[in-house]
Amino acid sequence: MAERKLMKGSHALAEAALRAGCRYYFGYPITPQTELSEYMARELPARGGVFIQAESEVAAINMVYGAAGAGGRVMTSSSGPGVSLKQEGISYLCGSELPCVIINIMRGGPGLGNIMPSQSDYFQAVKGGGHGDYRLIVLAPSTVQEAADLMRLAFELSERYRNPAMVLGDGMLGQMMEPVELPPEVAPAPPERPWATRGTGGGEPRVITSIYLEPEVLEEHNRRLQAKYAEIEAREARWELLEPESDFFLVAYGTVARIARSAMKLARGRGLSVGLLRPITLWPFPRRAFEQVLPHARAFLTVEMSSGQMVEDVRLAVDGRAPVAFHGRLGGVVPEPEEIVARLEELAGKVEDGGVHRVATFEHAGR
Repeated sequence: MAERKLMKGSHALAEAALRAGCRYYFGYPITPQTELSEYMARELPARGGVFIQAESEVAAINMVYGAAGAGGRVMTSSSGPGVSLKQEGISYLCGSELPCVIINIMRGGPGLGNIMPSQSDYFQAVKGGGHGDYRLIVLAPSTVQEAADLMRLAFELSERYRNPAMVLGDGMLGQMMEPVELPPEVAPAPPERPWATRGTGGGEPRVITSIYLEPEVLEEHNRRLQAKYAEIEAREARWELLEPESDFFLVAYGTVARIARSAMKLARGRGLSVGLLRPITLWPFPRRAFEQVLPHARAFLTVEMSSGQMVEDVRLAVDGRAPVAFHGRLGGVVPEPEEIVARLEELAGKVEDGGVHRVATFEHAGR
């Protein structure tokens, strides 16, 4: 029988990582994810692993690079300002095709901002916040249970494609406590990695690098990376779709999707035909989910705790075939179901009035 516990989100992420076989953690404390580091500091050495609180985020991500290059199952965690400092190392990890898991428990920004929950690191996560043409696999849990479940998937996808994976949560997910059914523990030994470095103990030399000085060689390396990203995009997009036959759809990810679900039920109780489309992978973005509902969808309302970041990908997925409106709260303010329903009713009214200008009418409808 699976083990069930009441756990804080950050603790569940850490415990799930340990049960997925993670034995190396390098990080630097920052609110609101410090509890994750504390959990790792306590539990990882007791399970035969290595925990190091680095002198900085820059040092931590380069320690991740070293452990990943040696074949270890490794992770780091931070919040937005810390992930910003790690971007150079993340680019190196992608360029060198090294698997690892990076957790970002987002806080309000820009700059130091505050420690309240926010979703303003979407661009940073899915658009390649560092230099060069690269992609991260980005998973966005909405519950503590899903956070635990997606940790194992993050390691599996990272290793399958030799590419860093990010679990993108926010301060609300990291701090809330919920019952969670923990996955069984797997053997800590990572799978065979014939590419990993192994010191000077003999055998053929193995080199891991992201530096290619000849332009044609670097172009070929980039083309191979892009082919890998195309394969990930085709195979690994994940989403949740509720009430798929609806006229209107809320689009939200992470903890805000839970609020959107409450808004959907409230709106349906008032007679409005509303469904919910929740991206679970933010990259690859689940475009096929939109294709499923676009034949009958009359409009979409994207809800985020940002000034409107994911909404750009929603507009690309919809491609002008239906109106896309936006509702966002900033600075750590969490949207309420009632205000989302009010925006839905406003949107539905404008669609009823409709006409040829429907896309332009709603494109700038956010706060």
